[in-house]
Amino acid sequence: MRDAFRVGSPLPKRYLIGPLRPYIDRVAAHLFERQYERETARHKIRVVADLSRWLERRRLGLDSLDERLIARFFGCRRGYDPARAGDAAAVRILVELLRDQHVLPEPQQAGGGSTQHATENSFERYLMQERCLSQATLRNTLPFVRRFLADRFGTGPVSLADIRPLDITHFVLRYARALSPSRAKLLVGALRSYFRFLFLRGEIATNLGAAVPTVADWRLSSLPKSIEPEQVERLLKSCDRRTATGRRDYAVLLLLARLGLRAGEVMALTLDDLDWGAGELSVRGKGSRRDQLPMPQDVGEALVAYLRNGRPRCTTRRVFLTARAPIRELDGHQAAGCIVRRALARAGIHSARKGAHLLRHSLAVRMLRRGASLAEIGEILRHRRLDTTAIYAKVDLTALRALAQPWPGGEV
Repeated sequence: MRDAFRVGSPLPKRYLIGPLRPYIDRVAAHLFERQYERETARHKIRVVADLSRWLERRRLGLDSLDERLIARFFGCRRGYDPARAGDAAAVRILVELLRDQHVLPEPQQAGGGSTQHATENSFERYLMQERCLSQATLRNTLPFVRRFLADRFGTGPVSLADIRPLDITHFVLRYARALSPSRAKLLVGALRSYFRFLFLRGEIATNLGAAVPTVADWRLSSLPKSIEPEQVERLLKSCDRRTATGRRDYAVLLLLARLGLRAGEVMALTLDDLDWGAGELSVRGKGSRRDQLPMPQDVGEALVAYLRNGRPRCTTRRVFLTARAPIRELDGHQAAGCIVRRALARAGIHSARKGAHLLRHSLAVRMLRRGASLAEIGEILRHRRLDTTAIYAKVDLTALRALAQPWPGGEV
């Protein structure tokens, strides 16, 4: 019976039962496409078939399937946790498939929250279509707006007319404490943009953007955090390249350390961006900028090792994928930061900064110590303005000593 659960093989007839019968094969195809282990896929298919059989016994059709009915189904199975067993995830896959095919309607917002849903969606369309902002900028804007509305109105309906300047001030003061200065600036920028949008649309009578407090974050006020070159090498050696995950992480870390790429740039790489003949890779930078960068030999070898003996087969063209099912693209900054943090822990390296940008800063500091000019560093890091690179002048101790004035009363 195990052989019946191979890709492309028909499912046993006992699984094709009830009102979900036409869709169980599609759930199976979804699971195999995302490379779930056969036993795991078999278990999830069985859960969906059980749900279909349960609906049939109660003479219920697809039009009655909703979250409450699914909870009733799981409630009939006493003595186990559907989330821990993976059964809840199996039914979620089914529901998403049915919604994608418009068999089931999209879920209603809490409290009939059409106002909240509408304002968020219209603001997102405005940022994408009228301001032409990138997906990275949207990810740094929309969650803050969503968090503010949830904080102010909870699960109830949103009434924009009830928002007061004091609500905004209290929200920013409360949440900004847990954020870095740069993230706090993104928070206030997102709220100002949102309230300006509502004012221009006539949704609110006053531009509440003026009520958003300012976050103090002076340029060049801090030192770039970096680790020593030998620590970077320890970091790279901590990857177990005998495993698929180790080969993937090693390639990611090399791109960060050798080329100084940003986390989002690494995760956005596609197979089409790798030009093996020219020995180059195409990088999608900030503001839809594209750059052709040389591919160092060790970077190329690491990518080849991962692509040949580590990357799962998948329809996506993205280079870096998850190591376990469901196989999908790695999720941007968070995935790269997680890879760096795990490598730091394995290598026993303690650093004040643990994100992917740590390796970008480390490359710049290493170049500076080897005599590279700020202009050269800015070119490698693809900074648009030289003053962005100026922060690295603060770690050039040799040049700074030449500028230091004698201490009054000290030795001549």
